[in-house]
Amino acid sequence: MSEKKTGLSTSQIEDYLQHHPDFFHEHLSLLEKMSVPHPSGTAISLISKQLELFRSKHYEMESQLNALIEIARDNDTSFIRMHKLTLALLDTSTLEQAIANLDNVLADYFLTDFVAVRIIKSCPESAAAHLFIEPGSEDLQPFLKVLASNQPICGRPTLRQAKILFGDAALEIKSCAIIPMNFTELDGILAIGSREEDRFQYSMGNLFLNQMSEIIGTRLISLLRQSPYAC
Repeated sequence: MSEKKTGLSTSQIEDYLQHHPDFFHEHLSLLEKMSVPHPSGTAISLISKQLELFRSKHYEMESQLNALIEIARDNDTSFIRMHKLTLALLDTSTLEQAIANLDNVLADYFLTDFVAVRIIKSCPESAAAHLFIEPGSEDLQPFLKVLASNQPICGRPTLRQAKILFGDAALEIKSCAIIPMNFTELDGILAIGSREEDRFQYSMGNLFLNQMSEIIGTRLISLLRQSPYAC
């Protein structure tokens, strides 16, 4: 330890510690950061071993605490996003408004690029006819597996799936989540697309996507009951 770096020479530090043998009693935390060689060579004293275990336990608990803090932050962020989604859907009186607000809130708070909703229902006279798919339509074929499983799938869609859901933007979709909406009064598909290949991956959990589907589906059911959507 040089005098230039510490302001004290090695002999001064040694002399101070000799005259203050209880120094580390009052500054025990310093021992966690110090590496002290043992005169017995490869053997270590019981105290040294205890100190080593204490340090290891301390770092482990610190890592666990940091992980819990990160989870709490993620949960807070998810709650805020879902709250914004709910408010955006409630602030609508027509199906068109609901889809427009859904598109905006997912872009702003969920950082998505594309949103598609397809309701499996015959409604050719509706002003929002493009949102409906006839129950026996060939356009349902690419989605029969996910509809039967009633579980979201994530990853890169097939070109046919992308064209049915996203139309002219199909080639821009590098990854997406396809979420079935199977309710007593509504069958449909919710799809969220991204230009990023790793935005929606096969390993993603389904809980958050299912909750989103329930919120959106519940509001769509309410709007479909109103004229002119009572097809």
